[in-house]
Amino acid sequence: MSDRGIDKYGWDENQNISLHDKIKQDLKKSMLAKDNNVRDTLRLIMGEYPKLTVAMTLESGKKTTRVKKPEEITDEELQNIIRSFIKSENVMLEVRKEQTSDYLELLKCYIPGMADSDEISQWIHENIDFSNFKTPVQAMGSVMKHFGKRADGNMVKDILLTIKM
Repeated sequence: MSDRGIDKYGWDENQNISLHDKIKQDLKKSMLAKDNNVRDTLRLIMGEYPKLTVAMTLESGKKTTRVKKPEEITDEELQNIIRSFIKSENVMLEVRKEQTSDYLELLKCYIPGMADSDEISQWIHENIDFSNFKTPVQAMGSVMKHFGKRADGNMVKDILLTIKM
């Protein structure tokens, strides 16, 4: 990937910039660099923005929606859009019997990485008091609440099943 320069794009939660603004910056950067694949991917993401709406009630009492303004769009909403593209690309790769693509790798640069089993195990041992549960698997809700979409539920369940009370 780095031979094409894709590694210079991407977003991290620790950057002091919203995902929306970072995508705009990277779009501009890709256009200046004439990197059409990155440009097209970012435009594809931005093309989904009109689907992000806010419910509202008109003076007549009729309920409707309006497209969110850029400052109203959250990082989580954009990550969900990107995850949907990643999911569909994974299906396409499975059909073509391929492992990865430049498109998939670029999309992954804009969402937080998945938590690995070591990170999950460490957090569980530091934060979960199993005396409050009858079985370790009952702590799954707490673990998933902390990690959110960064953790695979099956991996968390497997880790919890290995814990002796």
